[in-house]
Amino acid sequence: MKIKDLEINYVQYGNKKGKNIILLHGWGQNIFVMDTIGKKLEKYFNITNIDLPGFGKSETPKEAFTIYDYREIIDILLNKLKINNPILIGHSFGGRVAIAYAAKNKVDKLVLLGAPFRKKETNNSFKLKLFKFLKKVPIINLLEDWVKTKVGSSDYREASPVMREILVNVVNQDLTNELKEIDCPTLLIWGSLDSEVSIEEAKYAESIMKNAGIAEIENATHFAFIEQNFRVIKILENFFEVDKSRRKK
Repeated sequence: MKIKDLEINYVQYGNKKGKNIILLHGWGQNIFVMDTIGKKLEKYFNITNIDLPGFGKSETPKEAFTIYDYREIIDILLNKLKINNPILIGHSFGGRVAIAYAAKNKVDKLVLLGAPFRKKETNNSFKLKLFKFLKKVPIINLLEDWVKTKVGSSDYREASPVMREILVNVVNQDLTNELKEIDCPTLLIWGSLDSEVSIEEAKYAESIMKNAGIAEIENATHFAFIEQNFRVIKILENFFEVDKSRRKK
């Protein structure tokens, strides 16, 4: 579907009479990763799995998007699909988009899977010190972009120039206030060993949100929903009250 001059890829499957679930993948991923959830819930829900701009089969933005540009894309897409009051499930970067969307739109329920919502605080690491030093060195400071590719994160190094700008925009955007605005039931599913977004971040998010709870997955990392898929699906079924749907049939 064409949205704001970008071709956005998505797939829909599942129970057309069920509630709508929107799946939003993480950075560097695509719809196939989130199918590990969607395919397990399709019996009871109408699934819409989206390739976010710049990933999968969706076109790359021509300029540096912010998280709010991604929110707008999702907003327009869901309006065109006539989907109102959906359930949102977002992993990592997709969780950021879900937070931004849920803060401004009506959402039935929200699930955040290891979703960062504020800039990651780090002690002055060797790489950061090196980068700051090199910026001050004559000649070398002219190669700033090249230096960033050498000392930056793997996500940054592997991204195209415009996607690098987007990544910088995204990681520097604080969504704390947006979390406070969300009033729908929210489930924070976090791996206890998540080194990308610590469980402490989840606990802080829960403390400032109006209606949130944590499901901590022991011995799981940033990809808890894949590593312990069966357990996570059971948690989701309980949160979505699937048992009530079974009793109605």
